[in-house]
Amino acid sequence: MLHVVVAGGGTAGHIEPALNLADEIMRRHPDAKVTALGTAKGLEVDLIPARGYDLKLIPAAPLPRKLSLDLFLLPIRLRIAIAETRAVLRELNADVLIGFGGYVSIPAYLAARGRMPIIVHEANAKPGLANRVGAQFAAAVAESVSGSMPTAINTGIPLRAAIANLDRAKLRFEARAHFGITNDNPTLLVFGGSQGAQSINRVIEQAKAQGLVEEITIIHAVGKKNDFAFPKSANYFPLNYIDRMDLAYAAADFVIARSGAMSVAEISAVGLPACFIPLPIGNGEQRVNALPVVEAGGAILIDNADFDVAALVNQVLPILNSPAQITSFSLASKSCGRQDASSRLADVVDHVVEQATKKVN
Repeated sequence: MLHVVVAGGGTAGHIEPALNLADEIMRRHPDAKVTALGTAKGLEVDLIPARGYDLKLIPAAPLPRKLSLDLFLLPIRLRIAIAETRAVLRELNADVLIGFGGYVSIPAYLAARGRMPIIVHEANAKPGLANRVGAQFAAAVAESVSGSMPTAINTGIPLRAAIANLDRAKLRFEARAHFGITNDNPTLLVFGGSQGAQSINRVIEQAKAQGLVEEITIIHAVGKKNDFAFPKSANYFPLNYIDRMDLAYAAADFVIARSGAMSVAEISAVGLPACFIPLPIGNGEQRVNALPVVEAGGAILIDNADFDVAALVNQVLPILNSPAQITSFSLASKSCGRQDASSRLADVVDHVVEQATKKVN
């Protein structure tokens, strides 16, 4: 029986690809077992059990971004995390570890080194520290953006089957009914990741306050911790969180979003035109993530500091209100999508396990 361990806790951008791969592995190998590693502080404590997979908690050992006491304590915390993760892996006796980056992956890679095959998957155009470390001794490395990792196999980012196989036109009526949309207005979907994006929210709020978006319908994921500036109406649907992104994509004509790797992968896979607003932190990976779709003509990119009501009115709304531009952008966006990424990465897993089994025998 195949037993796989996935490591990718912390944020939805690390957890979702891991779970999507897990779904594909279970589809291929119904008797397989998938166990996920995570910490008690990440979104994985909710997301992973909800998808039906076992979660094993390990200590967190995040890398501090600035000089502090935490930086000096990192070696001790990392040693503890590696030792406890090694004990978990020994108990699981799995066939392979697949890491998706983030602070859960560093102790996982180091604990698994020399004990089981390791596969590294990098979602972003600029790899993070954890995956750069793991790639040094991995049996295989996969990437989503060509050239991001040396000698990597380009698989794309594993997507949920509901997203990868989405027929937006076929589901449009059902999707709009799901959100309570009863008009035929051009529809804008706005989200800023699982926690929302306050700077994007403010622009939507200001545009509504000025009466500039009354001729369109907006589905707006404001984030669980953010208050609604305006109540739900016939053309405005504010939500804390969207749990049916497939229906949100099917209901929409255009998207305003951050350009995290998962968001870019999903939006292009379903062929939606987009305005990407990169999160202005980190190593600039969000901007680089969006560039292939922008260069193909499937999206526009506006820096966070430049996204205001004028940018919304002058750059986004003209596209949304032009059926010809929507069609053109949609085709270009779709051309950048990778619907088969889960299958491609599962192929890598099967190959690595097969090679490891041959060595043992």
